[in-house]
Amino acid sequence: MATAETSGQQVRAEAKWVRTSPRKARLVAEHIRGRSVPEARTVLAFTPRAAARELEKVLRSAIANAEANHGLIGDELYVSAATVDEGPVLKRWRARARGRAGRIRKRTCHITVLLAPIPGEPAPEVRKAEAAPAQEKPKRTQAPRKKKTEEA
Repeated sequence: MATAETSGQQVRAEAKWVRTSPRKARLVAEHIRGRSVPEARTVLAFTPRAAARELEKVLRSAIANAEANHGLIGDELYVSAATVDEGPVLKRWRARARGRAGRIRKRTCHITVLLAPIPGEPAPEVRKAEAAPAQEKPKRTQAPRKKKTEEA
């Protein structure tokens, strides 16, 4: 489940209840924090950890939110914050010797990614669909089909 919101010039995307340990996901989040979006995508693509796939999904969601909702250009943004918070822990048990039970903790985490325009660069122009009305393309008519001649 991903949610999005914006504060000022920052765009945010969040994934909750991700079934990976927050400790392991934080290791991956450290790799992309402060990097530009194209660079962060490349780093996540070549990171062998499972948490990298989840962080990549959240990053893609944040980029899509920035482009669709705010008219920003995805490649002109950088990861201003990438945080991984602990979620609820699913508690399970496993049978052990002498009728005892061993505890299994299946940890979850909440991943948040904040994107912002790269500082020092001019602000990207906001693209609005209302500013320029879409021109209709002329309808293309098909050439009449040739009738099949019967050879008897």
